[in-house]
Amino acid sequence: MSQALRQLQFPFGLPSRAENTGRLRQLQLAGGILTYHLVRARRGTIALFVDRDGIEARAPRRAPIADVEAFIREKERWIRRRLAEPCRRPLVWEAGARLLWLGRTVTLALRHGEVGVRLSGDRLEFGLADGASLRERALDWMRGQALEFFRERVAGLARLDGLRVLSVGLSNAQTRWGSCGSNGRILLSWRLMMLPPHLIDYVAAHELAHLRELNHSPRFWGIVAHLYPDHRAARRELNARAPTLPDL
Repeated sequence: MSQALRQLQFPFGLPSRAENTGRLRQLQLAGGILTYHLVRARRGTIALFVDRDGIEARAPRRAPIADVEAFIREKERWIRRRLAEPCRRPLVWEAGARLLWLGRTVTLALRHGEVGVRLSGDRLEFGLADGASLRERALDWMRGQALEFFRERVAGLARLDGLRVLSVGLSNAQTRWGSCGSNGRILLSWRLMMLPPHLIDYVAAHELAHLRELNHSPRFWGIVAHLYPDHRAARRELNARAPTLPDL
């Protein structure tokens, strides 16, 4: 049984999410006491995010606590389903392991006595002469590649609708693919690099639309459709692929 599921069933369980990520609160539900973090933000609607780090409720700054917790109660069955999802299989970091990269599979290989990383065809080659671990080297390389790739894709999509992006950065989120701040800063999970580019474009379009609409209203989805017309199919594909990705 996962730690998060125990939190829902037993009193006073605390999630592993950092204490400074919003205000920690507890709510009595039919199945037990739920511990969650409440984050106030400049947004028009209440949203829930559930992952291995815990449960987070994002709400408009002036939304009454009663409204937030009524929304959580309505979503109790959905929260339970999310918490009951099986954990992703861990990737074994060794030569010969296969890593998903932009929708295809590459094989990890070692170059003894060398440093640096090189993608050569279907081989991702690592030099470990400086003593860094394979996992450490790979994740550093993936994050660097992700930031460059995301900035290019976001800039291209933003030009379609004259959107102004303050900056693009990386998040370490496991299941929340992206976020958009009220200051125009977009964060995308570097783990998106395991997915095909068209799904990354969909996530980028979704977050860009929040620059105009901090909600999921029809106007918001109209902007998404302008930036990425096939967004419904992309969303279904993303939801289907996400549970199959390895735990890095």
